[in-house]
Amino acid sequence: MLREGEGVKKVRQSRLVAVLPLVALAACQPQLHPNLPVGDAAYATLDPALPPPGSSYLLSPGDVVTVNVFQEPDLTVENVAIDGAGNLYLPLIGQVQAGGRTQAEVSQDIQRAYAGGYLRNPQVAVVVKQSTSNILSVEGEVVRPGVYPIQPGSTLLTAMALAGSPTKTAKLDQVLVFRTVNGQRLGARFDLSDIRSGKAGDPLLLPGDVIVVGFSAVRGAYRDILDAAPLFNVFTRF
Repeated sequence: MLREGEGVKKVRQSRLVAVLPLVALAACQPQLHPNLPVGDAAYATLDPALPPPGSSYLLSPGDVVTVNVFQEPDLTVENVAIDGAGNLYLPLIGQVQAGGRTQAEVSQDIQRAYAGGYLRNPQVAVVVKQSTSNILSVEGEVVRPGVYPIQPGSTLLTAMALAGSPTKTAKLDQVLVFRTVNGQRLGARFDLSDIRSGKAGDPLLLPGDVIVVGFSAVRGAYRDILDAAPLFNVFTRF
């Protein structure tokens, strides 16, 4: 039977054996997209991609709209979807390009088309009933990865809350934000711990952004050790 001093020594040795692999993992774990800008450069990368204040919403394929033609119920179309090519199809005038344009611009085009031989002084209003572009996706080490709708002014912390927060194995200094602007894919890396503590700003997000939360091999191994601890008596209860 082991004396008390020998038992404590055995436990300490077990702890050391368990912790050494974590040190090795910390030294060799690769970063997600190590070339992405961090710190102030990360915020500067995404800031130019923000829409100017007061900018109008641009219609997108998949948006559902209603086209109201004043005092013309036969020409009014409710809940029609913009197709994958960005087009609407309306009575008499057929195809109207809507994708990438504002509601006012599309309304004016429809008015001109109807005025060209069908109506006198037509009044048209295009109203968005359902937008498919006001969404972002959250991937990686979060409780509920998925696609979420966002409101203007949503931030990175908003996205984390929608996704149920990072998991216990998340690498909080490797939270990546990807954004496509004019066909160019931009990316930046943020430290969620600094944002939560107020040391860094909470970046604004836009529809279409993709957030990826990295995996910490160290935290993952630590969780494995904790799960196995009752079996191997590595840690004492307190």
